[in-house]
Amino acid sequence: MSIRISPSILNCDFSDLQGELGKISNADWAHVDVMDGHFVPNLTIGVPVVEAIARVSPVPIDCHLMIENPDIWAPQYVEAGGSSVTFHAEAAQAPLRLARELRKMGARAGIALKPATPIEPYLDILNEFDMLLIMTVEPGFGGQSFIDTMMPKVQRARAAVEKSGLDIWIQVDGGISRKTIEIAADAGADTFVAGSAVYKSADAYAEVAALRELAQGHCH
Repeated sequence: MSIRISPSILNCDFSDLQGELGKISNADWAHVDVMDGHFVPNLTIGVPVVEAIARVSPVPIDCHLMIENPDIWAPQYVEAGGSSVTFHAEAAQAPLRLARELRKMGARAGIALKPATPIEPYLDILNEFDMLLIMTVEPGFGGQSFIDTMMPKVQRARAAVEKSGLDIWIQVDGGISRKTIEIAADAGADTFVAGSAVYKSADAYAEVAALRELAQGHCH
């Protein structure tokens, strides 16, 4: 199982996006958190800024849409340059239709679940998605602590993916750091979003490498 590190730029210096993205050139993806102030009580960036990020990023863009009406908005993030676009199960009106539309546009389609959202309803339709994002904090703010009680959910997702034989990534997002990445990898995650752990470290590039090494030691 290959490991992917997707640093969240939520904690980076937004006045120097190009420089901040350059610090994570050894990552697999740049995780871009889009929040609309409605689905989550925080407001971050939208389509024009994602377009700017896509122009200067050394790695592909992994958009995590914490927004209402993703059925309308998500395709615009593919057009803006998102190579992977993840929308929330709780917000989408027609998740299968939306996932198919994103794939048709050439992007990877991800579905995200808040901590209290059960994974079971989605296990029968795994083939419609390229990635499952299991939130390990309540979405909305960076710097929160990891909810370790989400690990059984990750384990159930991993078992279902293995059983399906499909190449579906399992991403965890929230409180991922050197302390928690091994726990998440042990549970079956293979794609890790780390925000403050990377951008608040002295050397973001070295931190990405350290996180990758820790996860690789525990991957299945």
